Amino acid sequence: MKEFKDKVAVVTGAASGIGRAIADRCVKEGMKVVLADINKEDLATAEAELTATGATVLAVPTDVSKAGDVEALARKTLEAFGEVHLLFNNAGVGTIGTLWENTLADWKWVIGVNLWGVIHGVRTFVSLMLEQDTEGHIVNTSSIAGLTRGDKVGVYYMTKHGVVALSETLHYELAHRDSKLKVSVLCPGMVKTGILESDRNRPEGLRNAPGEREKSLEDEQLIKRWRQRMQRMDPPEVADKVFDAIRDEKFYILTHPERKDDIRRRMEDILEERNPTLSV
Repeated sequence: MKEFKDKVAVVTGAASGIGRAIADRCVKEGMKVVLADINKEDLATAEAELTATGATVLAVPTDVSKAGDVEALARKTLEAFGEVHLLFNNAGVGTIGTLWENTLADWKWVIGVNLWGVIHGVRTFVSLMLEQDTEGHIVNTSSIAGLTRGDKVGVYYMTKHGVVALSETLHYELAHRDSKLKVSVLCPGMVKTGILESDRNRPEGLRNAPGEREKSLEDEQLIKRWRQRMQRMDPPEVADKVFDAIRDEKFYILTHPERKDDIRRRMEDILEERNPTLSV
């Protein structure tokens, strides 16, 4: 896809971070934008700010972990605009802790948003976009964590590897149909977003009981280091790379080239049948 003016974009996780930057870029390209997010207050702010610029925007409160919410998102999009040309399955959350320390609620929450959110987006929107028989593009947000490995955020890593595998499979399936619909997987490194505070959006039924899972001093120190590294790239830089990739029909979107060594090390460990080398 080369031209975006007057096309329709759906963005999940659109109220903040990378999702908001992508929504802003869609507006600058002259698109009609459907904003989806679980945080109703931030979503309303994003809608008001973008509408004030003269953009055509529709805000739809959405919990992407729920199939019914994503189906309602698609239905409201079609009712308002009749088509969907760009879909950004972007919503994501994270939690810290070793695999055995994370509670069942942690697992359900992170898998529900990061993996099931993309699954619901693909299941709901792909058939609609294929029926249109128009140019279209889907961008699934994974992470550099989906191509590497590490510790203390294993639930997050697992979901992001799943998003990469899902996206690769979707790429093959669309290519076999010689479809006008294309797909990319976004694998950003550290970006200045609010993901470290994503617990603020955790549904009440998936919150840990008081004292059930407290952050350790090691956890807090790790979060502090991550927060410092996140200052090196702003979300609009990611949005620019995403739109370049859409225009070029580029599948893998790697925002941090310096992390390619970690990807290469993982691939070499697998091919050489070595024990995993820890990414830094």
